[in-house]
Amino acid sequence: MKTLLTTLALAAGLTAAAQTANTHELVIQTKKVGAKIQPTMYGLFFEDINYAADGGLYAELVKNRSFEFPGNHFQGWKTTPNVQMMSEGGPFERNPHYVRLNGSGHGHKRTVIENEGYFGIGVKKGEKYRFSVWARTVKPNGTAKILAEIADTKSMGEHQSLAGAEITINSPEWKKYEVELTPNKTEEKAVLRIFLRGQNGADVEHVSLFPVDTWNGHKNGLRKDLVQALADIKPGVFRFPGGCIVEGTDIETRYDWKKSVGPVENRPLNENRWQGTFEHRFFADYYQSYGLGFYEYFLMSEEIGAEPLPILNVGLACQYQNNHESAHCPVDHLQPFIDDAIDLIEFANGGTDTEWGKLRAEMGHPEPFNLKFLGIGNEQWGKEYPERLEVFVKVLREKHPEIKIIGSSGPNSEGRDFDYLWPEMKRLKVDLVDEHFYRPESWFLAAGNRYDKYDRKGPKVFAGEYACHGANGKKWNHFNAALLEAAFMTNLERNADIVHMATYAPLFAHVEGWQWRPDLIWFDNLRSVRTCSYYVQQLYSHNKGTNVLPLTMAGQPVSGQEGQDGLFASAVWDNDAKTYIVKVINVGDKAQPITLNFTGLKKKTTLTDGKVITFHADDLLKDNTVDAPNTIIPVESSIAIDGNVLNTQIGPKTFCVYKFVKNGK
Repeated sequence: MKTLLTTLALAAGLTAAAQTANTHELVIQTKKVGAKIQPTMYGLFFEDINYAADGGLYAELVKNRSFEFPGNHFQGWKTTPNVQMMSEGGPFERNPHYVRLNGSGHGHKRTVIENEGYFGIGVKKGEKYRFSVWARTVKPNGTAKILAEIADTKSMGEHQSLAGAEITINSPEWKKYEVELTPNKTEEKAVLRIFLRGQNGADVEHVSLFPVDTWNGHKNGLRKDLVQALADIKPGVFRFPGGCIVEGTDIETRYDWKKSVGPVENRPLNENRWQGTFEHRFFADYYQSYGLGFYEYFLMSEEIGAEPLPILNVGLACQYQNNHESAHCPVDHLQPFIDDAIDLIEFANGGTDTEWGKLRAEMGHPEPFNLKFLGIGNEQWGKEYPERLEVFVKVLREKHPEIKIIGSSGPNSEGRDFDYLWPEMKRLKVDLVDEHFYRPESWFLAAGNRYDKYDRKGPKVFAGEYACHGANGKKWNHFNAALLEAAFMTNLERNADIVHMATYAPLFAHVEGWQWRPDLIWFDNLRSVRTCSYYVQQLYSHNKGTNVLPLTMAGQPVSGQEGQDGLFASAVWDNDAKTYIVKVINVGDKAQPITLNFTGLKKKTTLTDGKVITFHADDLLKDNTVDAPNTIIPVESSIAIDGNVLNTQIGPKTFCVYKFVKNGK
């Protein structure tokens, strides 16, 4: 019997030892409060790709509203024969074309123009839409009448009209006319029609249709659900307007911020850099109206609580599309580009007694926008970039030493260009270096220690564009890609002393107009959906804390290393909420037992109000869709901790955020 008991005791001890060996102890050193986590740590990157601006974030529903699309000024419009395109005598210098509606000459013939919108015009039953138009009578005396109508051309009812209103044009001088339309039905693909009533002709220009209920009710406003999705991330920084559109297919079509401010009716059309890029995803009508311009970007940044981060052209056209020096601005001719940078700072921060500060005030914002950061160049490479950037840095340091300058390490996360540009950025003493990495799963799995050995004395890091791209033809949004992004982000957080900003890219995509994926938020004309990658970004931003805490397993960072069974982890202290926050990701196929051991707490200190947020999907290749937007979402629940140690288990392919409130000193 004694032998049997001894054997049983030995077996029990071996089992306990085996269980202990299989448990992954994550040690969080609460006494070693580390680097400050910057308020800008997790933010947003915006580029007008995938119809992200016109047809997306910008709430204008009319395409080619000023009849300026080149080659075919009626692109996006259907017309009857008695409609003329005019180019002399219009009200706006930089948008010279307008349309003349002539009388039909017959009581049963109609003069009409009809706009198709962006993949249709989406309207909701009972909501108000503001129709506006600049117009004048053709005859010097008398009046003309037009009917503005939202219509469903597919309707099986007696009437196609969903809403309409008659407007009397009462002057031969150009004037703006407005009316509100309220549809009696929800329709994703309506059209806008303008009928001429009677035989007296009218000239019309800048035909516009906006929902009245835009973000914060702004007239030249943004789509409310899309901005709300951005605000709900609680971003620390908002980078705009791109991306490759900053460079342009050529210098002439680069994004010019000065053309994007002032009265919206006189902002000229610009060719979008992404219009002709992809033969396999081609959209011939992809232009920038500049209706969503730098003023609107600054204003939105302010309203969602994010630091504005504009990117300006350095004098280089897109190097992917131009491999010869003659395509770029010579170094000794950069003054106009430098002036753009100096004037932008004045537009953002200058007093109302300055030229550009006065314009900002006239647009509705007399107070400065408090710009702190400025990026010069997007993802250029070669000697062409630093030799131009150096000129900017010299002038900006002299005139605006308060502005932090962001340079670029090129389009790749490593390699020849990357290795050349980082030393150049150090030489030029930029404040942050913008790194881009669109990489497959294998890269994200292997990059868990990327920033651990970076030079702490050089510029800080801005992970300005990144996303996990599924390999083997799986380059679309799915949970597995989001999970690996979450795993990689523990590396950003652990190294917050040098990583000061990070923004996923791209941000938006229209389900019928996309050219690049994956993307953070998808939308159609009426709905939007937050992807799994969105929720990863949100979980990090909402739980970023104020300071890094050391977290190790067997003395090593938990970064997916050999022997760590697919675990990644990081820890932070939130001094405002007096809360410890631990993020753990299991990228493996098996559940893993883990112990969170909070060391260094005083005897009278307790951890309470335990919560765990769990993000998991059974099907790794699925994501949320506009039809099923809540299929995969984080779930919060309570969790109890025994003293300062939590023994728990994290499931396979799962991201968990553990939170405990500190009580006592």
